[in-house]
Amino acid sequence: MNKAESKDTKGEGLQLATFAGGCFWCMEPIFRIQKGVKDAIVGYSGGTKKNPTYDQVSTGKTGYREATQITFDPKLTPYEKLLDIYWHNIDPTDEGGQFADRGDQYKTTIYFHDEEQREKAEASRETLDKSGRFKKPIATQVIRYHNFYPAEEGHQKYYQKNPLRYGLYHEGSGRDEFLARTWDTRNY
Repeated sequence: MNKAESKDTKGEGLQLATFAGGCFWCMEPIFRIQKGVKDAIVGYSGGTKKNPTYDQVSTGKTGYREATQITFDPKLTPYEKLLDIYWHNIDPTDEGGQFADRGDQYKTTIYFHDEEQREKAEASRETLDKSGRFKKPIATQVIRYHNFYPAEEGHQKYYQKNPLRYGLYHEGSGRDEFLARTWDTRNY
């Protein structure tokens, strides 16, 4: 699934959205539970080497970021809703990664699939930046999508396959503490 179009994925009126939000284990479940999301897979986006592996991406030298690619029905879950979920689950001001995970492979990025997504992503980024919620500027990039490679099977639905290890990692990462401090409520 290297290249994919946003509009009418699989001929069912479905679209794709691709977000890098730090550790992909933590981002997959929040999207997967949304009404209208048909699939959410974890993988690598943004680099140039074909078929990267977790070990390669983990070096931080491949240009890839851990990402989640969502197949969704925009009539049930509009792209704007996905953007809102995304912002509420990252630290958009962190230039060096996310929470306990440091390095380029953990930087936040919205990969837009078409001009409409670009406009909506940039508008939501600007609104968040101007909201005054954060003292530092928004570091999350909005970049044209050009590739996505699914991660190895062991990383897909990691939270279901390894609930204890996932829970310990998620709690220890500092993500939940930051999100609770930053947002009034968590609806995701």
